[in-house]
Amino acid sequence: MKLFHTADWHLGKLVQGVYMTEDQAAVLDHFIEAIEREKPDAVIIAGDLYDRAIPPTEAVELLNKTLERIVLELEVPVLAIAGNHDSPDRIDFAVKLMERNQLYMSGQLRFPIEPVVMQDADGEVHFYLIPYADPSIVRYLLGQDDIRSHQEAMEAIVQHIVEHWDPNARHVLVGHAFVTAYGEASENTSDAERPLSIGGAEYVSAQLLEAFDYVALGHLHQAHHVGLEHVRYSGSPLKYSISEEKHNKGYLIVELGKTNISIEKAALPARRDMRRVVGTMDEIERHERNDDYVYVTLTDENPVLFPMEKIRAVYPNAMHVERVAHRHANAIEGEERASVVMKQELKPLELFRAFYEEVRGVELSADKEKLFASAYEQLVKESGE
Repeated sequence: MKLFHTADWHLGKLVQGVYMTEDQAAVLDHFIEAIEREKPDAVIIAGDLYDRAIPPTEAVELLNKTLERIVLELEVPVLAIAGNHDSPDRIDFAVKLMERNQLYMSGQLRFPIEPVVMQDADGEVHFYLIPYADPSIVRYLLGQDDIRSHQEAMEAIVQHIVEHWDPNARHVLVGHAFVTAYGEASENTSDAERPLSIGGAEYVSAQLLEAFDYVALGHLHQAHHVGLEHVRYSGSPLKYSISEEKHNKGYLIVELGKTNISIEKAALPARRDMRRVVGTMDEIERHERNDDYVYVTLTDENPVLFPMEKIRAVYPNAMHVERVAHRHANAIEGEERASVVMKQELKPLELFRAFYEEVRGVELSADKEKLFASAYEQLVKESGE
């Protein structure tokens, strides 16, 4: 059975004040083209279809259009769950009606957990759709007062599934959780990922999921396996933060045989890249015009007036600009440059000097510097700061 595994679409996402809907529509067009070309037996969407519980209208329309094309036009079943960004009630709407067209959506966790059953030449494949659920919800549903963490909640869910499953079938779990190799604490793969819990209670051990033939996960935005080769995050289809600059975005193609499995990463081309640009203003103004979403780090020693206006003459979709001292420029050239940028606080006299030179075209004289300094000092005293 051939499966396409994707997750974390975050439709309606706003990045630095920019709605990503057009970029999301473009990447989903590429995804649909791949579905039409490869003809998978099912598409899995492992949560966070939307970026927030009440998404904008255009995000709802995009999801409706995308699912209509996949399910109705291409006649490929879709299995989707709610993530921590989604509204469970919104995802759960009219699910029984949609199942008639092989659109299986699970927003609310319910017990007993009934699998979605599909079949190929090798027999049945049972899909267990486990939407994001806070441990308190699992505790309430099962009446087990000792469930306090996501690990304990997943233990109870897996135990329930295994106790009732058909040993002759193959089993796929679709979940939205923070899974690590042994339940150890780990950093998020992106600044855009919202914590599931505070205080170390959000991590789930991949060892709990070993018995499944495949585990399709959502939540973390970088594609990777978690300790076990068959426990996988597909990652998000687009970059949603500069911390994702080095991610290779796409989806997973899973071939689930009777006793074996193969997993391949397939790339999705983005309408625009998201990356960091580092240099002085003079250097950046000499760059060729480019439409990427860029985060600019200026290394000028002196303040630059109206930097965003100048940068957008070259990079019209620039999202953010910041300045670092030249001595820190080398530190941001490496793999960790996005996380080590050091902002330098600009002093009022430096700003006034740069402004004066920009407007008058000549350097600020020593007498005028003293005059500004005296006036500024008096202003500070009068304001009481």
